[in-house]
Amino acid sequence: MALRITKAELPAEVEQELIKQFGAVPEPFAVTAHHPAVARDSSEMGGKVNEWDMADEGLKTFAHMAVAALVGCGWCLDINYFQALNKDLDLTKASQVPRWRESEVFTPLERDVLEYAEAMTHTPPTVTDEQYASLLDRLGEAALVELTASVAFANLATRNNSAHGISSQGFSDACGIPLAARADGRPDGQSGTRPGARPAESGAVPTA
Repeated sequence: MALRITKAELPAEVEQELIKQFGAVPEPFAVTAHHPAVARDSSEMGGKVNEWDMADEGLKTFAHMAVAALVGCGWCLDINYFQALNKDLDLTKASQVPRWRESEVFTPLERDVLEYAEAMTHTPPTVTDEQYASLLDRLGEAALVELTASVAFANLATRNNSAHGISSQGFSDACGIPLAARADGRPDGQSGTRPGARPAESGAVPTA
């Protein structure tokens, strides 16, 4: 997949700061920078979402990756796998999210969360009362509200990136375990210069 819009020219100090944080300028930021308010607010929103702490970090990250795999956003799948490394999450599990239904590494709760993320992502959503009640019983009110909002944000980010033609920048190359191919075999397009294997120093990932 190729970008459907040019990258905006960024001030040198902004570009340097992004490279310091991520090893490369994230393409979602480079694209949305054509509208500075959208770029700023998207980054701030992503940062706020990353600050929520009532739900398990692994569940939220895997859920975001499940949305990305379903929508077909290679960039979100890629950056969240990279973030899983920085958050010390189980990389074996993170690598298997694109094929979670066939994988045996996930717990029953993790599988239910991944199924919930997909159900929220379907058009129209296919979340059932039973599915919601089961997660509510095990996670509690605050954690389920946070998980649901996180999945909703993942839908915003993945669909925004996909519409612009933004694809993987190779962030997951820093991870020792290869990211599994999606079960349906759809390829994740690669684009741009691959970033260095640097840990992110900021929680604000632009429209990740």
